[in-house]
Amino acid sequence: MNNFRIIPILLYRDGGLYKSVKFKNHNYIGDPINTVKIFNDKEVDELIILDISDDKLILEPNYSLIKELATECFMPICYGGKISNIEQIRKILSLGVEKVAINTNAVLKPDLIKRAVEEFGSSTIVISTDVKKNIWGAYEIHINNGKKNTKIDPFTFVKKMEAIGAGEILINSIDRDGMMLGYDIELITRITSIVNLPIIACGGAGSLNDFKNAIYDGKASAVAAGSMFVYHGKLKGVLINYPSQLEIKSLSL
Repeated sequence: MNNFRIIPILLYRDGGLYKSVKFKNHNYIGDPINTVKIFNDKEVDELIILDISDDKLILEPNYSLIKELATECFMPICYGGKISNIEQIRKILSLGVEKVAINTNAVLKPDLIKRAVEEFGSSTIVISTDVKKNIWGAYEIHINNGKKNTKIDPFTFVKKMEAIGAGEILINSIDRDGMMLGYDIELITRITSIVNLPIIACGGAGSLNDFKNAIYDGKASAVAAGSMFVYHGKLKGVLINYPSQLEIKSLSL
């Protein structure tokens, strides 16, 4: 039996699901509820749903969507987007979501993470961290759906989040997003070598072998992907998919 998770990530915006390339050029994928129903049938381990709607237009989590997703979804859900205070987290969890992912406000409001851990427990709080290399090759954290470079060192940051009590880190490579050319194993390995938290690797998956590299070489606890689970073939036709149990077993060494 595998001790890792394979997690589809869905990006929600303007009533639908989208997929990006390097956090840009968003392509419409389909309806979120229909997509969740397909993943139910495919016995997905877990689902991450991130609301990337314009922060200037939408300030609150989409509670009606969250409730509908939690009702339809048979697997654990992690929901992220527009989370800025304890009351929002409480309401999201009350709707049936197991975890919340906090990105921008983990950087801007670290006290929010500390309070959330104290209130709801470490296992409920996932730190979503978007990382991009600068022109000198150094990794830096970006926030606001990748639009703003904080110039914060991600390695120092994840150690800080571990010390605060966060339960898990979702590490996403902006440079690899949507490219389907493999994960940034250097980034993943450097993160997993300095913290004891479970690390979800994201950004770049295009094959089962990429999962294996992130798990066995990068030491990730879980792998997440977007394009690989919504596209099919060289022309990238939209087709919701997930590895069969036989394919997943082939990842074990």
